[in-house]
Amino acid sequence: MSMRWGMTVPLGGVPLADHAAVFTALADAGFTDAWSSEVAGTDAFTPLTLAAAWEPRLRLGTAIAPVYTRGPGLLAMTAAALAETAPGRFQFGIGASSPVVAGDWNAAEFVKPFARSRDTLRFLRGALAGELVDQEFSTFTVKRFRLERPPAVPPRIMLAALRPQMLHLAAAEADGVILNWLSAGDVHTALAEIKDTGPDFDVATRIFVVPTDDAAYARSIGRRLITSYLTVPAYAAFHRWLGRSEILAPMWQAWESGDRKGALAAIPDSLVDELIVHGAPDQVRARVRVYADAGVTVPVMALLPTPELERGGFSALMSLIAALGRPA
Repeated sequence: MSMRWGMTVPLGGVPLADHAAVFTALADAGFTDAWSSEVAGTDAFTPLTLAAAWEPRLRLGTAIAPVYTRGPGLLAMTAAALAETAPGRFQFGIGASSPVVAGDWNAAEFVKPFARSRDTLRFLRGALAGELVDQEFSTFTVKRFRLERPPAVPPRIMLAALRPQMLHLAAAEADGVILNWLSAGDVHTALAEIKDTGPDFDVATRIFVVPTDDAAYARSIGRRLITSYLTVPAYAAFHRWLGRSEILAPMWQAWESGDRKGALAAIPDSLVDELIVHGAPDQVRARVRVYADAGVTVPVMALLPTPELERGGFSALMSLIAALGRPA
């Protein structure tokens, strides 16, 4: 079948040096894609470089490489190197990230995220095609930059987007869009903003999964994630746009007052169950498939800890990967 099926890498509890077995298990289970992230764990590129070398069956993607934490030229060089390592298999996902990642942790000035994302996308389009870029963009200026090793197969460039303005930019100028922190039922709202794209336009979505029958455990993890992410201004605005102002208001109010326990308690089970996929592996796989049925072309699981993985270790992880594999 043509449907793609992704996993976020690296997986927790497994050193990068031991991920060869992980990548093989993913490909054997029918996973077509390995996608990285970049927050405060590994960088976005090293895990994919290992995957490129160890498992040629997997397609690779960054979700995302922030547009503030590397200069434009370095961002192009890093993407070009990975595209050369995995010709035709690499999709380059970029995005604004957040004030914490860009500013608090990387000493960058997080200003004009839409304009910076647009300018970086336009710069990368030319640079990765091997063109000489000598241009004053609205948020930075590049003087006479040309890649010494432009990739023979330039990567498809995807843009992380939440609300209409960024979604429209992705539809107009990128090869695909990366969505995050939405339910399967929300997919149609996002896709309504990019309905004029062509058949080759990719829609990747990261989906947090907790494959366990212990619903209380899964919801506890889910609540902690929701308070970590949906209190960030961009994600808060995103969920207001999706229509969740009323259900999230008590959490936001508690968080703003410094009441962290109150914020966790204010999140109803129903919201956790919408945004965090949990249950037995076959139930998780079926719920992820719903995202694909709604129009997501690359559903990408982000595997969270479970009691079973904590007890069973690496062998349990290998069994779980097989159980979560692409449905027939």
